[in-house]
Amino acid sequence: MLRVGHLVKCNALKLHFLKLHVGRGCFAGNRKPIALVDPSGCGRYSLIRAASGVGGSDVTSGWYEGLAHSAPVHLCEHFLVGTQQLTGMPWWLTIVAATFSARTVITLPIAAYQQVIVSKLQVLQAEISDLSKRLSYEISVRAKQTGWTEKQCRFQFRKNLKRIVSELYIRENCHPFKTSVLVWVQLPLWISLSLALRNLSMDQSVVHSDLATGGSLWFPDLTIPDSTWILPVCLGIINLVIVEFFALQRSQVTRFRRMVLYFIRGFSVLMIPIAATVPSSMALYWFASSIIGFGHNLFLHSKIVHRFLRLQTSRSDTPYRDLLSAFVSKYQK
Repeated sequence: MLRVGHLVKCNALKLHFLKLHVGRGCFAGNRKPIALVDPSGCGRYSLIRAASGVGGSDVTSGWYEGLAHSAPVHLCEHFLVGTQQLTGMPWWLTIVAATFSARTVITLPIAAYQQVIVSKLQVLQAEISDLSKRLSYEISVRAKQTGWTEKQCRFQFRKNLKRIVSELYIRENCHPFKTSVLVWVQLPLWISLSLALRNLSMDQSVVHSDLATGGSLWFPDLTIPDSTWILPVCLGIINLVIVEFFALQRSQVTRFRRMVLYFIRGFSVLMIPIAATVPSSMALYWFASSIIGFGHNLFLHSKIVHRFLRLQTSRSDTPYRDLLSAFVSKYQK
């Protein structure tokens, strides 16, 4: 194996030039807010009728019902019902409060950790660029000594650069995969809470009547879709704003990123008619989740958070003003 220097140890990666070698449960404790039933007789408790499928023949429905009656969804049901009974708030406010609690306690710390990882990766780019140039020099020297072809040089360069970069990631404990942890936590949480609200909004739910009168303003009944489309449209607007917010943070827009942006924009628009067909409780949760998530992202861009997390990348002293200026200039063209 071609080696360029030692393994990365501690705080430095040292290259030795010309030394190239070729080779090969229930909500929060014991409190039981409501009586649960087990209609299946299999020890599987639920706030609504347990089912594994519609008529037992529809494969798609069976898979969906299985997910809707899974343990994480039932846990979210207990969380929502327990929050409402503990606080005594109306259901619409309970949904907002539960959403804020879940996103603040679970996803906000992970988002902050993601910021730290991204900052380390950005700082490493300069070191990787420098090591890449030095590696290219060593490869060229070794090629003259051994008579490597251009194809062999490219192969050795890619192989050793990959090894060096991997060692840098280990040294800084910032593997790029860690930037995706937030998605793998947030998406299951979003699905579980959505299905929990769907279950609670069904006729068989023991809290159906409470949800039917637990709305506010133009959506007094949380068990039926929002006929005014106000919640779905607001959801689509805030999601599009979030997409543009993230787009403004990318200095270089590659073709792949541009395609991803178009896909997310299209999905944000598609969510409008979807939100208009689900119970208002779900649409309210989606809207509240987007608003709270957007607020958390703005919070993570503050100078106070930047100093607290000890991020190594330089940040503007006026991050919010800069974002607003970039947003205005982009759409005033």
